[in-house]
Amino acid sequence: MLVAALPRARLTTGVADLKPTSQTPVRDPAGVDVRVARAGGWASSHRVAEFGVLLVVAAWAANFIVVKAANQQIPPIAFAFLRFSAAAALLLLVLRWREGSVRMPVREAGQIMALGAIGFGLYQILWPTALQSIPAGDSAFLIAATPVLTALFAAVAGSDTLTRRKLIGALISFVGVGVVVAGGPGLGLGASLVGDALTLLAAVCWAVYTSWGAPILASHSPLRTTAWAMVGGSLVLAPIGLVQAAGTDWGTVSGGAWLGFVYSTLIPAGIANVVVFHGIRLLGPTRITGLQFLVPFIAVLLGAAFLSEPIQPAQLAGGAVIILGVAITRAYTVGRFAGRLRAWWAP
Repeated sequence: MLVAALPRARLTTGVADLKPTSQTPVRDPAGVDVRVARAGGWASSHRVAEFGVLLVVAAWAANFIVVKAANQQIPPIAFAFLRFSAAAALLLLVLRWREGSVRMPVREAGQIMALGAIGFGLYQILWPTALQSIPAGDSAFLIAATPVLTALFAAVAGSDTLTRRKLIGALISFVGVGVVVAGGPGLGLGASLVGDALTLLAAVCWAVYTSWGAPILASHSPLRTTAWAMVGGSLVLAPIGLVQAAGTDWGTVSGGAWLGFVYSTLIPAGIANVVVFHGIRLLGPTRITGLQFLVPFIAVLLGAAFLSEPIQPAQLAGGAVIILGVAITRAYTVGRFAGRLRAWWAP
């Protein structure tokens, strides 16, 4: 099986004097020695990585609007195939320029391509297919299960540790997503059990990709790993994507749709996934994917800013709950987080 074949190496941080331990302390994030982790240089580089992922989250939130508009003219799987194929080709070119070669050992290339087939290929087939039969709000809520699943899978994969603090933070943010969705389009779970199941399966695909892809980052750069993962995803998307592309009247596709394609290829598909794997390499999959809880809330804010969509008070409250959960996930312990809150409120 794929899972059994993957290496169970711990994450490295890319800092020479920061070595992964053979047994990860329960309270330590991503197998990192916290005594060293609290050093100024480490903290600074990791804050930059986390800020980069926050920018990615904003780009992904905007991508919902862009892809929705583009898919009115370009079939969804054809669109996904073209953008991930283009992103893979671009990343391989950048890899050749930056690192001198695009090669990976055959065994590890096969592993990351298989994971890419799951995380980029199957995900991009399951999610838009399911979206045809369930409301967008239900889809956003079910996809938000991804960080919770990642926290569980990463512990199994050996790429992160499952602590009480991480699980509590993830569950709180998940509840916040439910409040955001229920306060806007509303939840209608059960309208299509098949659609709900396919959406949850898509969430599982992304959680598997990030959890079992993280150990490969111990020996390969985020750029190399992401490029080959996208090759694997593109191969899975090719059969359906090419069929849909053959039946598309490309002469009627507007310039706006092509601009959306360029944006979706360069930033949400290309740059963003490299940044995310860089963050996972430094901070572990649970903490990084936890930031994805912010996507629905940021999408609501962007919809209000650019589409004049109203924001309901419940959605703002849900956003606050999401941020609370993310903050708990970032803290080293729940007790330490509570202590910070008490200090902040103290006169």
